[in-house]
Amino acid sequence: MTELPVNTVAVFNASDDTVEMLKALLTLRGYRAVDGKVDDVKSGRLDFVAFLDQFNPAAIIWDIAPPYDRNWRFFQLLRTARPLGRCSLVLTTTNKQQLDSLVGRDTGAIEIVGKPYDLQVIVDAVQRGIESADACGPRAVGE
Repeated sequence: MTELPVNTVAVFNASDDTVEMLKALLTLRGYRAVDGKVDDVKSGRLDFVAFLDQFNPAAIIWDIAPPYDRNWRFFQLLRTARPLGRCSLVLTTTNKQQLDSLVGRDTGAIEIVGKPYDLQVIVDAVQRGIESADACGPRAVGE
């Protein structure tokens, strides 16, 4: 029997504790977890396009922090710079209600999870997104 390659999940959050806990849960579920800092992408210390090309994540967990409007527009700009294709997206935020009212339902995300985070809900959303978008196995580079 051929073993399927492991799907990679990228975690972008400002909280090191949240990142480490999510990475641990994702690893337990059989995913390869990689991380980056939203502030490093915003400042140019981390090239988001190069990161995506290097790790080819099947899913991204991205935190939208206050000010929500500015950070949502920044994330939308990133998505146009390098279309995420079939990459499943789970958004986290400190105020889900405010982000929902700002962005509406057309986020392209599997789910928006607000604080207090139930990390299991985030990981479950990642799994649902990968399974629904990926019935034929992990994404090939360039898909």
